[in-house]
Parts: sequence; C-alpha cells; structure tokens
Amino acid sequence: MEPLDEATIRASFVNCSKGEARRLSMPGRLGEVGWADLDFLGWRDPKAPANAYLVLPRYGEVVGLAMRAAAPHKSQLKRSLCALCQTTHAAADVSLFAARRIGQAGKLGNTVGTYICADLACSLYIRGKRKPSTPTPRVSSTVDDEVARTMASLNKFVDEVLTDNA
Repeated sequence: MEPLDEATIRASFVNCSKGEARRLSMPGRLGEVGWADLDFLGWRDPKAPANAYLVLPRYGEVVGLAMRAAAPHKSQLKRSLCALCQTTHAAADVSLFAARRIGQAGKLGNTVGTYICADLACSLYIRGKRKPSTPTPRVSSTVDDEVARTMASLNKFVDEVLTDNA
C-alpha cells in the first residue's frame, strides 16, 4: 500500500459525514506505519474501541469506511474465522464489524457486517508478521494469492457498503 497522509485518509471516508471524518481518531503516527506490509490500513479508536476504520486503495482511489465493532466474545476456547484473510483465531480475537451504508439507506440505519480480525491486522497475518493466539496451519498458497483473496473479500464488503438500497 502506498503511504497516505492524514488529509487523504480523512477525505476518503464514504459512509460518514465530513464532520465525523474530521473528528475521528487517526492511527497513531502515520510516518511509522509499515506501509509496505499493508494491503489496507485498519485501526480502532483507542479512546472508543467500538469505533473502527478501514482505508484501502480501490480502483485508483482511496476509500475509507467507518465501522462499529460488536462487543467482544468472551471465549478463548472457541475459534472464529476472519472473513477477509481466513485466519483462525480465538473467538475473542475476531469481531463483527458493521458499516453504515451510503446514501438514504445509511440515513435509515441500514448497515452491512462481516467478521474481521479484531485488531484489523489481516495483512500482517497473511505475511506471517503477526501470529494468531490459536495458530492453525495456513492453506498452502502464496502470499500473493492470499492477498488477492483478502482484497476480493474486502472489496465485496465495500461494494455492499456502497450500495444505497433504500
């Protein structure tokens, strides 16, 4: 992923108001982000952990989504699968994230949800730079194949958010 500045990130959000985008917490120091290891930038607000954000390159543009995380699962015994990167984690380490749809549908409260690694670090799990708390063998495929599958799943989620079906 190409490095992004704060103005580009804030301007990228499609499912929140400009005021909400201006007020959201940024992901720490952008100069210290390991952009080369990321396919998308994802973070949670440290002051309001239910607030989460994804920013990704999409068809030559940058698209940002504001999301809400469901309450974390308490079990460390059960396992859950991230719908994006297909990494298996303890159930507490995968969250249901809901994003408001754009347009009238979003104004009516319509959302789209999917299960994603709670720390939004799918790119790092794919590359083996971060290990899940309950490691499982990965499917024997290349990193490029896993990145392509993850981004296809993420783009499908974004397509749903960008659908105003009111």
